[in-house]
Amino acid sequence: MNSSAWQDRPVRGVSRRDLIAGTGSLLGGAVLATRTTTAAAHPAPAATAPIPCGAHVPALVIGTGYGGSVAALRLARAGVEVHMVEMGMAWDTPGPDGRIFANTTAPDHRSFWLRTRTAQPLSNFLGFPLDKDVPRYTGILDAEEFGGITVYQGRGVGGGSLVNGGMAVTPRRENFPAVLPTVDADEMYDVYYPRANAGLGVGQVDQGWWESADCYRYARVGRKHAQRAGFPFVFVPNVYDWDYMEQEAAGAVPRSALAGEVLFGNNHGKKSLQKTYLARALATGRVSISPLHKVTSVAPAAAGYTVLIDRIDTTGAVTATKTVTADKVFFAAGSVGTSKLLTRLRATGALPALNEETGRGWGDNGNVMCGRANHMWDATGSLQSAMPTAGIDNWAAGGVFAEVAPLPTGIETYASFYLSITRNPHRAAFSWNPTAGRVDLDWRTAWKQPSVDAARTIFDRINAKEGTVYRTDLFGACKIWGDHLTYHPLGGAVLDRATDNHGRLHGYRGLYVIDGALIPGNTSVNPFVTITALAERNIEEIIAKDL
Repeated sequence: MNSSAWQDRPVRGVSRRDLIAGTGSLLGGAVLATRTTTAAAHPAPAATAPIPCGAHVPALVIGTGYGGSVAALRLARAGVEVHMVEMGMAWDTPGPDGRIFANTTAPDHRSFWLRTRTAQPLSNFLGFPLDKDVPRYTGILDAEEFGGITVYQGRGVGGGSLVNGGMAVTPRRENFPAVLPTVDADEMYDVYYPRANAGLGVGQVDQGWWESADCYRYARVGRKHAQRAGFPFVFVPNVYDWDYMEQEAAGAVPRSALAGEVLFGNNHGKKSLQKTYLARALATGRVSISPLHKVTSVAPAAAGYTVLIDRIDTTGAVTATKTVTADKVFFAAGSVGTSKLLTRLRATGALPALNEETGRGWGDNGNVMCGRANHMWDATGSLQSAMPTAGIDNWAAGGVFAEVAPLPTGIETYASFYLSITRNPHRAAFSWNPTAGRVDLDWRTAWKQPSVDAARTIFDRINAKEGTVYRTDLFGACKIWGDHLTYHPLGGAVLDRATDNHGRLHGYRGLYVIDGALIPGNTSVNPFVTITALAERNIEEIIAKDL
């Protein structure tokens, strides 16, 4: 079955065998869609000794998210010693309640990065504010606020894989030229997307089970409304262990997705990078990780680069500053982290030869959220799996792909909730603010309007068909759109602009960008599979030609 076959297949009547037999994802890409139980079987990576002051490493990777984890694994398997520096915690030790991660409905000090008050994406519910005071702590979710947008990012070993919904979507092939215009689509869809999906442990939900599972009633209501309004409803893969979820539903194992665990970490069933790429990287014996370490400077040395690193405690206070050297440095701190660091290093003279494209081309993947109030006969269920399985695809006609998302409150809400990814043309730039001593982002709040307009092409029509209305109690008083945020930051060190076509930074031999900063602002779907596949492509070239 070729990849285009998925696009014309009706959702109803597709068997589980059909869903997993092909080489194409439901949105037109390659996927290894096997169902495994690896999530519950593999523990988090074992702790390694933090990097000592004065150390020399052949390869230093800044960050432990998707791109950094790919780089570490492939370098180690090529015989290179790698040290990874991670600003967040290891997340390998249970708290007093016996769990590593807090529940989405009950945030505590583990939930947010160095805040004294939570900043939840849904700030209100049924007219009541949801945010509350918490102790300042190096928690798992960073709500980083810029002038016109809040950027949600994972903090810890595993990066964004710790806090996302696991929705592992490959873009439709016809959309790829707009995603990465200078990359060969054939090699991505024939080689690197399949490699990424295999490495991430991507799989499909058993549709037969899904059709009757109480925890996916909300998704079936979403399907009914989409199809009645004339929109394609598509199943998409996920990195959750579906066998584990079925056991959750049967009461045979501790609940994780069915306990609403997603935004602040998932304690059992999700195959985060700790259980996939990072576990395999550490198993080589050539990779070590320093959690609670933050790179503050990278500058040329007589041989390689001098790197300054702050060690922090769980309050964010600096407890030590280390100087190390590295032959090669891979920037993998995420789109915002990498872009901010490079922008500052260029402006302050540490890396003055970085070009003028540094910090530019940043976008929000067109993220916007909304909720709809359904009729009483369209109950969405008090039990909702936190792992989404499907979306509404109106990209060709309206420039929007809408994830049918859970609202796992534990009560019946009669609400449908969506995270939309839209074709938003606006791009922002990072710049150094010497007076404040920080990096700023010039995103404007008004730039979200194209995303709202695109999302309305779906939800205005659904509301008209169903006789329903938008919820106005989720993002503030009488506010329909969650247009203040993004979960999918992309760009800031764009491929073939700030770097060459494989992530080598212009002006410096041995410096590389290998994360979402390379992608110019939009992937048309959830981005982590594309980030992973691009990293697989780039590191293969770097190992072949630069080592």
